[in-house]
Amino acid sequence: MNAESARHQMVKQQVRAWEVLDPRVLEVLGTLHREAFVPEQFKPLAFADTEIPLPHKQFMMAPKVEGRLLQALDLSGDESVLEIGTGSGFLTACLARLARQVNSVEIHADMSSTAARVLDEQGIRNANLEVADALAIEIGKTYDAIAVTASSPRRIQRFEKALRPGGRLFIIVGEPPAMEAMLVTRVGESSWTRESLFETSTSPLLNVEQPSRFKF
Repeated sequence: MNAESARHQMVKQQVRAWEVLDPRVLEVLGTLHREAFVPEQFKPLAFADTEIPLPHKQFMMAPKVEGRLLQALDLSGDESVLEIGTGSGFLTACLARLARQVNSVEIHADMSSTAARVLDEQGIRNANLEVADALAIEIGKTYDAIAVTASSPRRIQRFEKALRPGGRLFIIVGEPPAMEAMLVTRVGESSWTRESLFETSTSPLLNVEQPSRFKF
């Protein structure tokens, strides 16, 4: 596999074709070594238009979804970002290239450790990784941007409240097969706007509260 050529085709045929036009986002996706973050047995799929399996039944987002996420957060380089779900660390690296500082929370210690090693190998120095359940810990501060890399059946207010005024949250909300990616913006001390971005489907956050089912 010619990684450079495959990366270029990924950006051109998948990411740009899905309305990702922000030049900063395209540059990051076109220069970061995505293949370095992919598990060895799935490296042939590193630039494919698909989610990539990770340990513990987790997944890397498809490249076009990563691109839409990064574009929606509209990072300018001076933001403090919270990532929920480190996963492979690739999106962490993208966020770190586009922002000042990234704090990333991962529930699985082995995945966090692997991501930390690859981030270090790729020269990413402004990402802090924490092993914890993001749905249970005290977040303790507010952020300019928050990226949730898994889905939730409904809105998660603790993440919305962790935004600074003007801050943006990307999250996928709903249940299969109908989920929607949403951009939540905090516009005041107690007010938020919510914009539907696109339809998609992905696995839920671990330990997220599931809606009750009506039983006859």
